[in-house]
Amino acid sequence: MDKKLFRKHCIEKLRQISPRAYYKKDKIVMKRLCDEIRRAHAHTIMLYIPLAIEVDIMPLIKRLKRQKKILYVPFMQGESFRLVQYKLPLETRQFGISEPRHSQPSKINRIDLAIIPVIGIDSAMKRIGFGRGMYDRFYEKEQTKIKKIVFVSRVLCRCSHKITDHYDIQADKMIAPEKIVVRKRERRFKVQQSSVD
Repeated sequence: MDKKLFRKHCIEKLRQISPRAYYKKDKIVMKRLCDEIRRAHAHTIMLYIPLAIEVDIMPLIKRLKRQKKILYVPFMQGESFRLVQYKLPLETRQFGISEPRHSQPSKINRIDLAIIPVIGIDSAMKRIGFGRGMYDRFYEKEQTKIKKIVFVSRVLCRCSHKITDHYDIQADKMIAPEKIVVRKRERRFKVQQSSVD
């Protein structure tokens, strides 16, 4: 299976999830993200403003704002994006993505934790997204500033062999409702079993 067919397969799996199941799945992922943020002692965090098919992390963003974390989200710019501080109000722009309306470029020295939505992953723990390459182009320029990367999705859609390209983003961890997958140094998978609340 190539990347294009695998992406189509994963999107179909995501679309089969009933709207009733979204809340429960998203709640599990957000609890695991909270644990990850705490373990990483993350203060400066890159997040995303979710599309309907992605894990809705808006309750997590509100919680982190109350904790005085420094939060950055993508702001579309050409074929890639730049990071801006998360603040209200939001407005819907290109590709139906919501972004802070009044955004100024941010000088960022370091991101403790980047939380990135995925459609699926391959055997190298690399990201399969919507195919526009925006995250890949951003990461190519900014990777030295990012300490740790965590992928999230409502379903663990994983290809058993490598189908990504050299420029695709690789995660340290993948968090889904079913499992947490950790990338080992030798690039094999280690699965953490977590209790589901």
